[in-house]
Amino acid sequence: MSTILVTGADLAPEALALLKAHEIVFAGKAPTEADLVALCGAHDPVAIIVRYGRIGAAVMDAAPALKVISKHGSGTDTIDKAAAKARGIEVAAAVGANAAAVAEQALALLLACAKSVVPLDARMHAGHWDKATHKSLELGGRSVGVVGLGAIGLRFAKMADAIGMRVIGFDPFAGSLPPYVQRVDLETIWRESDAVSLHCPLSEENRGLVNAKTLAQCKRGVILVNTARGGLIDEVALLDAVRSGQVAGAGLDSFAIEPMTPGHPFQGEKNIVLSPHIGGVTGDAYVNMGVGAARNLLDSLARQPAAAGA
Repeated sequence: MSTILVTGADLAPEALALLKAHEIVFAGKAPTEADLVALCGAHDPVAIIVRYGRIGAAVMDAAPALKVISKHGSGTDTIDKAAAKARGIEVAAAVGANAAAVAEQALALLLACAKSVVPLDARMHAGHWDKATHKSLELGGRSVGVVGLGAIGLRFAKMADAIGMRVIGFDPFAGSLPPYVQRVDLETIWRESDAVSLHCPLSEENRGLVNAKTLAQCKRGVILVNTARGGLIDEVALLDAVRSGQVAGAGLDSFAIEPMTPGHPFQGEKNIVLSPHIGGVTGDAYVNMGVGAARNLLDSLARQPAAAGA
């Protein structure tokens, strides 16, 4: 019986049922590289399902039987894809499995920023009634720039269109787009958007995509939402832009370093709404991602008869 290593503490029962012919080894909630190397050395897995931690060359080299690395989700930036390719290891992602969950979180963060949900809630609980002094932002008729038009970005775009927003989008890899998404270049995204929502994978080419220069090109009072990867944003530049009013509000679900540690400069900023990278964490998405990762893994092994029988 071949072994599958899961870099997490659990997997949906529906996914485990698909993998019943294999031995499953769980790495725990926060595995380090050393943990994963040790587990690979002890169990020589034929496949890894990636939930947490990074999978680099050292982990791959510790598992000679490794044939596939399957992501429990859509983002594969925690996997060294060049190292995997060099070793003939297939990398797969459960694309779209958490699209609804993440898109809904992006919309929630956008609405929270536009409607001052968090500060008004705090004021109400403290006994205040700010009706005479508060004005929220109406999103209908305003432009939202969507960066990344994959399954999540398009799902978000559909919801933004449904509330009456003009949707402009940038994605150099996107094929045909629905009629409610206007394809534009990045310069147009910065220049014309009243809100920008990030939905692209992180790469070395787009790391720090949102920085002092691009934020300065935006309309004053723009809203920024990020449910993709924290590395897309220069966090120091964003903090400066929020404090200056160039960015009216930011809704963030991912960060350059995770988990966020106490004392992070975003903490306590009244115009930044934070959530702990839980956009894709719903009951439905948990099942969808687990099943998607399991199916991708099994499909890959089926194409490699020697590995499937290892």
